[in-house]
Amino acid sequence: MEETIKGSQSLIFRNAPYLISAASVTGSKEAEGPLGKLFDMTSEDDLFGAQTWEEAESTMQKEACVLALGKAHVEPAAVRYLFGGDLLRQGIATSMGVEGLQIPMFGLYGACSTSGEALALAAMSAAAGYGEYMLAVTSSHFGSAEKEFRFPLGYASQRPLSAHWTVTGSGAFLVGSAEKPPGDGQDKYENSEVRQEKSHVRISGVTVGKIVDYGLKDSQNMGACMAPAAMDTIVRNFEDMGRTEQDYDRIITGDLGYVGQSILFDLVRGKGYDIRERHLDCGMTIFDQQTQDTHAGGSGCGCAAVTLASFVLPKIEKGEWKRVLFVPTGALMSTVSFNEGASVPGIAHGIVLEHC
Repeated sequence: MEETIKGSQSLIFRNAPYLISAASVTGSKEAEGPLGKLFDMTSEDDLFGAQTWEEAESTMQKEACVLALGKAHVEPAAVRYLFGGDLLRQGIATSMGVEGLQIPMFGLYGACSTSGEALALAAMSAAAGYGEYMLAVTSSHFGSAEKEFRFPLGYASQRPLSAHWTVTGSGAFLVGSAEKPPGDGQDKYENSEVRQEKSHVRISGVTVGKIVDYGLKDSQNMGACMAPAAMDTIVRNFEDMGRTEQDYDRIITGDLGYVGQSILFDLVRGKGYDIRERHLDCGMTIFDQQTQDTHAGGSGCGCAAVTLASFVLPKIEKGEWKRVLFVPTGALMSTVSFNEGASVPGIAHGIVLEHC
């Protein structure tokens, strides 16, 4: 166990699980952005043929799961556990979206960091031998998120420049156990050789984040609210694993945006590290700030998830990036906490992805 547990918050997997396949489903605005041609499925109709925004989000989750499973030629019945979540109350987008798959599931809430939380738990479960396949999925939708946290779209409310644009998208990831360990039965790992040929990405470790609260209360400036948590997890990953920024080809945050990125750089520099040359933010990557009116950048559970599935993983698969620290970030607020004047705490989870 000492070889697995690193420092106070991190794990390194001796039998690192594979990230076998991934799928991304997005809406029309995302399709018009810089990554538009990389997504597996896009729709000009942001309702995806449904009657409500919430049903549309559930449809995206279902499609993303089906696509990820289809790429790996794995049936839903072969998946041991599903880890999924979204931004809506009681996680209804997930529960209604994956219901038809009939996979035993854990419903999660980590705000926009949920893709990291889901991947961490899926990797831990696969590495521990609790099943051969785990599925991680998350989603967000601009229409449903605005209705849940701010104003229904019909209000046509003015958005400040520090505000983010919630990504309409869902990302799903199939995580599989490592190759046959010495002394184990063959049946459980009979597909391991095929898997190694298909996947060149492993989840080699995780750094589970803590809740970090600097007392900020502006829900229209989530980049500032989440940046301290991103800094805390990144620095903790370095310290737990005995690494520096030089050990990663890219350090990728979820959705700090243009405001949060500059704050993150200052906070990390205060800890003795400089990540400016290696940093990438999904919220800044998924939209074009010059041509798309998204202000500070993209956000939502789907932002980091679809960027990872469509843009980041292919670069690791090809060996262009050998080791990446993926750090989705979340602002842990609700309409109740905001209306009661509470601050907006942040959390970030670190996933170490390596080319193999």
